[in-house]
Order: sequence, then C-alpha cells, then structure tokens
Amino acid sequence: MPTGSTRTGAPGTGKTPRDAGTGGISTYKGEERALRADRLGTPGLLLSVLAASAPLMVVAGVMPTVFGVMGIVGQPLLYVILGIVLMLFGVGYAEMSRHVHNAGAFYAYIARGLGPTAGAGASLVALVAYSAMQVGIYGILGFEVSGLFATYLDTELSWWIPALVAVAVVGVLGWLKIDLNARVLGVLLVIECALVVVFDIAAVGKPGPEGLSLQAFDPGTLTGAGLGTALCFCIAAFVGFEQAPVYAEETSRPQVVVSRVMFLAVGYAALFLAVSSWALSVAAGPGSVVSTSLEEGPGMLFGLTEDRLGSTFTDVLHVLFVTGMFAALLSFHNVVARYAFAMGREGLLPAAFGRTSRTSGAPATGSVLQSAVSAVIVLAFALTDDKPAGDPTAPVLHLFTWMGNVGALGVIVLMAAASFAVIAFFVRRGAGRAQAPRLVASGLAGTALLTIAVFTVRDFGVLVGSGPGSVLNWLLPGVIVLALAGGLVYGAVLRSVKPDVHARIGLGNEAFQLEKAAGDTPAPR
Repeated sequence: MPTGSTRTGAPGTGKTPRDAGTGGISTYKGEERALRADRLGTPGLLLSVLAASAPLMVVAGVMPTVFGVMGIVGQPLLYVILGIVLMLFGVGYAEMSRHVHNAGAFYAYIARGLGPTAGAGASLVALVAYSAMQVGIYGILGFEVSGLFATYLDTELSWWIPALVAVAVVGVLGWLKIDLNARVLGVLLVIECALVVVFDIAAVGKPGPEGLSLQAFDPGTLTGAGLGTALCFCIAAFVGFEQAPVYAEETSRPQVVVSRVMFLAVGYAALFLAVSSWALSVAAGPGSVVSTSLEEGPGMLFGLTEDRLGSTFTDVLHVLFVTGMFAALLSFHNVVARYAFAMGREGLLPAAFGRTSRTSGAPATGSVLQSAVSAVIVLAFALTDDKPAGDPTAPVLHLFTWMGNVGALGVIVLMAAASFAVIAFFVRRGAGRAQAPRLVASGLAGTALLTIAVFTVRDFGVLVGSGPGSVLNWLLPGVIVLALAGGLVYGAVLRSVKPDVHARIGLGNEAFQLEKAAGDTPAPR
C-alpha cells in the first residue's frame, strides 16, 4: 500500500475508496504521488546501492589512475581513512533517515536542517551530480564494448552505438519495478565481486618480484602533490551508500533498514577497496606499481590476471567489466528518477514528474527525463568526436572523466552540507544534548568533506588532465557552482511568489497528508 494512503470510505456515503465506475483511487491528491512501500528489504536495497560503485570499474579504472597519475602508493590506506570519515558521516545521516523518509534524500535532509531555500539549491546539485556520474559511465561502457567487438568479432564499432543502446535498455528497465532492478543488479554485482576476490587471492598467492609487502599501508606513502585529487578519486569509489535513503519510501521498516544498509555498504566498500588496491600493489610490486599503472592504465588489471589466472578468466573479466558498469548505470538511473519524482511532488519540477507509473509504481517521468538527457549528451560527444574508432579520447578521457569528476564534486558538496544540516535539524528540535555524540561525528565528517571539496576544486585540472590555465579548470567545477547558485535563487523566488510551495520543500508526501488533514477539518463558523 502506498505511503500515506487511506482505506476509509467517504463520510456518510458508505463507498469504498475505489470508485466502482472508474476504478480510480478516490483518496487525497497525494495518493498518486506516493512510491509503493514495502518493495525492498535489506538484501535488495544493499545490492542496489552497492551496484552504483561498480567495483570492477574502480579496480580497473580508478585504482591505476591513483597509483600512476597521482603517484600515491598508499592508496589502500586512503580507502581505510575515507571509510572512517564516511562512517562518521553515516552516524548522523543514518539518524536523520529515521526521522525523514523522502526520495529526495540529500536535498530533503538539507531542507529540513538548513531551510527550504538551501534544500532547493541542493536538489538541483543532486540532479546534476548524479546525472553527470551516470552519463559519464556511458562513455567508458561504449568504449569497452567497442573494444570487445574489435577483439572477438573483428568488427569495428563506434563507441557511441553501444552507449546509445545502453541508454535505451536502462530507460526501459527504469519503467519496471524496483525489485526487478534489484535482482538484476544483485546478480551482476555478486559475480563481479567474486571475480575480483579471485584475483586478490591469486595476487597474494603469486606476488610480484618484491613479494608480499604492507608498504601500501605505510602513512609515509601518502605524500605528494596528487594527494588532494586522489582523495576525490577514492571517495567517488564509495558513491552509492548515500543513496539508501532515496529508497526509504519503498523499503520495509525504513527506520531500521536504511541505516543498516548504509553502514554495511560503507564497511564492505572500505574493506573491498583496501584489499583489492593492496592486491594490485602486491601483484605489480610497491616499487613499480606507479610506473606500471601509468604505462598500462586500465589494462594493468587484465594483464595481471592473464599472467596468474589465464586468458579465459581475463576474457570473462572483460565481460564482467561491462556488466558491472551496466549495473552502475541502472543504479544511478533509479536514483536520478527518484530525485526528479521528489522534486515534482514538491513543486520544484512540473507536477508530471511527481506521479508514478500506474503499472509498476516507478517514477516514470523522471526515468524518461534522465534517458533523454543521457541520449543528448552522448550524441553531443559523438558528433564532436573526430578520432578513429578505438580511440579513447572522446568516450573515456572526455565524457567519462569530465562528467564523472563533476558528479563526484557535487556528491562531496552534498555530503558536507548534509552533515551540517543534521546538526541544525536536531538542535532546532531541542535534541542537541541527546544527540551530542552523533552531532560531533557529523561535524567532524562535514569538516573533512568540505576540506576534500576545496582540494578537489583547487586541483581539478589534475583530475581531468587539462593543463595549467585551461578553461576546463574552472568551467567543469563551475557546473556544480552554477547548479547550486541557480537552485538557491529559485528557492528564494519561490519563497517570495509561492510561499506554499517553498514551505513544502523537503516534506515529501507528508505535505499532502497535512493538506488532507486540513481539508477534513470543518471550517470555523
């Protein structure tokens, strides 16, 4: 039964809520704006949020970049440190999820803590950030699929063709039930992680010329100019756990399930990423992992697996590389669609976005919007790609790298703002003393995340591979700044011209329940 629905008949009529003549639902106007509850339990939600991190994409793509381009041998230690920071963030974030159930998650929390205008700014940042992260993955997926066609079918295929096919398939699945998507994500994720664990074991069993070494966990390896950018790269590998509250309206026992999933996701990601990056350093050798990563890039993982596990295993790993990215695309698509749904329900987007599909209960209009945006951006990069098929410049170095880092910056900013919003929320409710340990944890996490955001903006040129003085150094992070500024201005305008809509920001379906209660109250005589 959808959240907040009623089953009582109209007073004095004896009728049920469903009109016998039309079969429509005759309750309050928020009914059609409710996602279907009790669709996800702990396993389904955990698999959905973990899929966004695309573990194999991180191991094959992110880790060699941090080792090679940024020269950080202590990458495994970074994942441990960031895991602690994100656990601190999760303490307050999880507590907030017990009090606020809203598909708008980040912006809803920020609105309830820092005010509706801040929530409007955060809503646009969230929409842009998650959309950018998803669209970027289409680039690297298309490039990898075109490489598989060239290797195994001897067929030249432009990267944008499989990318657009993926846009269409993801769009169709976005219309289907979230529990179906969870099963799809779960199967792909379990197989993907299992193969990475097999490689980890093989790397430890057959280490590089330097043998087993724990040098990667030495704090002395966390030095160099690339540390700030490495923090951004590594924190992006955790993205997904913070999406759990987006599904709060669709979970059974959200007060328990959402917080449980967040901590399980962070703990699992920190352990998995730390061990896998250490296995890479052991297989290549701590003394040569930087040069090897810089020379081979994503190919380093596949070269190491072929040497230890054979060509068949490596071929399967290539395929799982694609399916893992597809799982991440599904996960991000679902999140963007739900953010658009929440914004439509509260009047930040047209009302059509705030209605769910009658057949599946999915936020269909938001799904269509994200598919359309993805198709337009992929086509734009395809039309400006003048390189031959097989060249990674447009799909990987531009689309994936640019969009992925814009999205990562946006998510870091949202997490920092949400940390301070948690503090404001409980202090305003008079629960500051009772929640003191959680608020201290939120303050520490918010400060750390804000510091990472500053480092990210300062060193954005390193992240996207542009030279000093390049327009990209301010243009790309400017996308997030512009989204935030535009959202804040929009919120201020709503406060002036539509105060009722402004007051509803962050309330979700609760706003419509309040309206119903007010409508049922007899007018004073």
